[in-house]
Amino acid sequence: MSVTVPESLLDVSLPPEVRAALEKCPRIIVPATRAELYELCLGPDGGPVFTVEYEVDGRMVPEATVTRCRNGLAVNYPEDYMRRRDPDCMRIADDLPTDKPRYRDVFGTGFDDTRQETLDWLATQELVVVPFKAGGPVHGYPSLAVVPVSSAFFALTLVDLQGWVTFDEVGPFTPRSILYCAPPFRHTHFEGRQVVVHNRSTTLHEVWAYNLYPGPSAKKGVFSVLLDIGEQEGWLTAHASSVRVTTPYENETVIMHEGASGGGKSEMCQEIRREDDGRILVGTNVVRDEPYHILLGETSALAPVTDDMTLCHPSIQKGTRKLVVADAEAGWFVRVDNMTSYGEDPAFERAVIDPDQPLVFLSIDGVADATALPWEHTLDSNGKRCPNPRVVIPRSSVKNVISEPKEVDVRTFGVRMPLCTRENPSYGIMGMMHVIPPSLAWVWRLIAPRGDKNPSIGESKEVKKALKHGGMVAEGVGSYWPFSTGTKVAAANLLLRQLVENDRTRYVLTPNQHIGAYKVGFSAEWLTREYLARRGGGRIMPEQLTPARCSLFGYRPKEIKLDGQQIRPTLLQPEYQSQVGLEAYDAGCAILTGFFKAELEQFLTDDLDPLGRRIIETVLADGTIDDYVALTPLYV
Repeated sequence: MSVTVPESLLDVSLPPEVRAALEKCPRIIVPATRAELYELCLGPDGGPVFTVEYEVDGRMVPEATVTRCRNGLAVNYPEDYMRRRDPDCMRIADDLPTDKPRYRDVFGTGFDDTRQETLDWLATQELVVVPFKAGGPVHGYPSLAVVPVSSAFFALTLVDLQGWVTFDEVGPFTPRSILYCAPPFRHTHFEGRQVVVHNRSTTLHEVWAYNLYPGPSAKKGVFSVLLDIGEQEGWLTAHASSVRVTTPYENETVIMHEGASGGGKSEMCQEIRREDDGRILVGTNVVRDEPYHILLGETSALAPVTDDMTLCHPSIQKGTRKLVVADAEAGWFVRVDNMTSYGEDPAFERAVIDPDQPLVFLSIDGVADATALPWEHTLDSNGKRCPNPRVVIPRSSVKNVISEPKEVDVRTFGVRMPLCTRENPSYGIMGMMHVIPPSLAWVWRLIAPRGDKNPSIGESKEVKKALKHGGMVAEGVGSYWPFSTGTKVAAANLLLRQLVENDRTRYVLTPNQHIGAYKVGFSAEWLTREYLARRGGGRIMPEQLTPARCSLFGYRPKEIKLDGQQIRPTLLQPEYQSQVGLEAYDAGCAILTGFFKAELEQFLTDDLDPLGRRIIETVLADGTIDDYVALTPLYV
């Protein structure tokens, strides 16, 4: 049985074998509206609960359930493993340069046969085909998604993230990327694992998604496409959030926050959390079980610019030697694990409980025809809350969101830090904030260390073991390396060029979770944001800084005052906490320095930028902060 390809697809230039598969399939649906696509998600009966299942070796295997709620769809996966991104799911099918595992090396054969088998299977399915722009509606690249109708929620998630467009709006085009979804291949070909295969050429980037959790494909797979295009064209999509901070005195500062998964990107756009009495809990001394509070009468107003995928496209740069950024997405994939009860984030709760359009909820315990609540998380098989519940929310629904590109004044980098005490030294010795030159900003982004208890992804046994024993794990270049299909050195050179060319941007490190013996959560990040904004573009004079004891931390402020209240000096200098001390601090510094040296060795190839080589050699030689500043001056 064959079907007439919809007229809207006739003006799309497709590979011959892809068009042949579409011509053979029993039915192709091109939704005219988002509402039509939404209805497809609920199956032929329209809900209230639809099971997404596929035949595997003669039996039907459920992959997900889609529950119709009053405010959207609650999508849940029967397997804990499918509720978070597998960090080892990327496979490269082509012969272009890459440092990622190639398909043929992992599976012992080329991808061509599996690719054709996938097209043959898709040719037997009713399909939903939707256009999208990789990188968002304004600056994005025309693309296409081919998804089984029974997995329509996957297509809905994709277009909610990238923005709804129609074929008429896009016009005739040759896709720069195509995303295909074939869920049963996870069982028939890949032993139940999440696998996302990237097949690149200089004109087309194919993403073959063999699982239904959208994190590694509809979300990060599109990120991979943008990184691939950017590597060819000489620009970056940063793994970052950014926010305009307006102080009570109406001074504006734009802060861009980077870091590995769990490094505080989402939190940078969140309000400072207060206690019931209005005080701010800076941290709790874990050894003494002693909380430390401050009072802030009025905090700065926040206007989010980007949430996760931050576009640094050449077309938006202004030549001011400050980086200009725009959002690469029309919707945000918001993790709500830190919401456990009503009233914790009223503005966000209002946006998702009573939305302008029904939303997609993932790993939220939705009840049919009731309201899905962001704090009612699905339980994993161990009886604990799933650590990665998500809501896909249009950025237009986010309070005070900014839609135009913005110049960045300060780039902060967040690191999850473990508890450090005299009895149990660790690398959790970063002070509340550190000012660093571009050379060290580059080094921290090359490593992108990921701390423990990361909620977003499933960790391998080796990673869990390293973190459990106080070690570190590198997420890699710019923290976007997990999504890059290219080479580390090419990414490192591109990142270094970006930092050097935008030399009127300031760079800051800030920890989360712990500062020495203090449990701080994200308060250090929030207070640093407040302090930098009140300094006017993050400006701190050289005489207000002094070298940190560990040279990788650059400088620390001599003091920090907010509304006349001085932050405890021991939060700026953890080595002087009575529960830490110099010996434990130096032991932590040794862990950090040793890890950085080991990780940086791999970049010392002939392809590395000469300035990058000098920076890495400075780390290997235990250089001082003066050595780093000599390579890349500090902007003050």
